[in-house]
Amino acid sequence: MAKGKIPLIPIDEALSADVEDDVVAINRSAAVVKGGRRFSFSALSVVGNRNGLVGIGYGKGREVPNAIEKSVKDARKQIMRVCRQGSTIPHATEGQYCATKVRLLPAAPGTGIIAGKAVRKILERAGIADILTKNYGSTNAINVVKATMIALSKLRNREQTIALRGVNLE
Repeated sequence: MAKGKIPLIPIDEALSADVEDDVVAINRSAAVVKGGRRFSFSALSVVGNRNGLVGIGYGKGREVPNAIEKSVKDARKQIMRVCRQGSTIPHATEGQYCATKVRLLPAAPGTGIIAGKAVRKILERAGIADILTKNYGSTNAINVVKATMIALSKLRNREQTIALRGVNLE
């Protein structure tokens, strides 16, 4: 899969979906100008309906609320459907983005979400309750979130695999 390419669902369905948002990270940057420092902020947000829809967004602004608003709006445009099997995922998968690799492993019911902050927020919004994860390489929040979304986009259930291969497994 090409770097950063995530299969998205139609925008009209994503915008009509009842989703809740959460801020993953806020970064501050400063530009030194004649009168001192000029600060700007960037926000990374995740939106989801806790039932298989999840999206991430990134926004920048001169103030924190503006950056958050832009990132949530961007996340609503990038919603994708996540394949689940009960409260976990159908199979193990990996996603890589830049120097970050995220491994997702299915877990038994009652295990909970064993994950870092950025991965946990995505999995909660996607409606996955039992999963084991491991992050390798860079722990930059933006890269971790994108690697997680790439890993989630690789998930297939049994019916999708049968249709994709065109064979009968029975």
